Amino acid sequence: MESLYPFLYSGTSDLPAVLAQVRASTVAKTKEITELRRRVCADDAARLAACARDMAAAFAVGGRLFTFGNGGSATDAQQLATLFLSPAPGPGTGPSPGPGTGPSPGPGTGPSRGPGTGSRLPPLPAFCLANDTSVITALCNDIGVDVVFARQIAAFGTKDDIAVGLSTSGNSGNLLRAFDEASRRGMLTIGLAGYEGGKMAELDSIDYLFVAPSASVHRIQEAQTTIYQVLWELTVAEYAQLAASAQPAGNTGNTGNTENPGNTGNADRR
Repeated sequence: MESLYPFLYSGTSDLPAVLAQVRASTVAKTKEITELRRRVCADDAARLAACARDMAAAFAVGGRLFTFGNGGSATDAQQLATLFLSPAPGPGTGPSPGPGTGPSPGPGTGPSRGPGTGSRLPPLPAFCLANDTSVITALCNDIGVDVVFARQIAAFGTKDDIAVGLSTSGNSGNLLRAFDEASRRGMLTIGLAGYEGGKMAELDSIDYLFVAPSASVHRIQEAQTTIYQVLWELTVAEYAQLAASAQPAGNTGNTGNTENPGNTGNADRR
């Protein structure tokens, strides 16, 4: 703690000096995360767009999103699932309906505009595998922590689904096993990691890996928040385009999604 905030341990009673150090520390951290976000954007902009297209294609054929992570990354995984399941409405649209308040519009029900355009965004099926404490504790107690996500993916995952795992180190054993299981089932697999990617960078079972290259856990998690927020925005925009293109001219009803947009099949996802 002292290495992060030395001015709190300096023993000085000079309040203006302490406040000046606090301001300088805040500005330095802001510059650091801003530069990291710019670097990630410069390195991964094209792959983020390609990943969003593949995610939208999976949702369009009935795929579901499964997110997972440990500790703070579990919280981010839950937030990512919430973005898709209960998206914030655009200006003037009122609150987004919660789960169970009505059917989720499928492809062909009419175009849904992107974030901030004033149209309600469609909820998409998303689940955080770290949420169910009964399942998590049972698996940890009866088998081991390494299987807490892989077992759930084995139970629920199908080839049309999406698996997104978040880790600051990239070395979490239960994420590595979850990605391997998801890949065996033909799921679209997406990883978010820090440092240099850790062991996640060595896996062939991750289709898209986005790395926030920093040694600071704080900056990594802040950058990952930006990555998955952008990924959500791009995905719902792509999904809206697929929904619009699947609707025959002059038909405002549901098309029944008879055309499978398929996977974009990017050769270089990593």
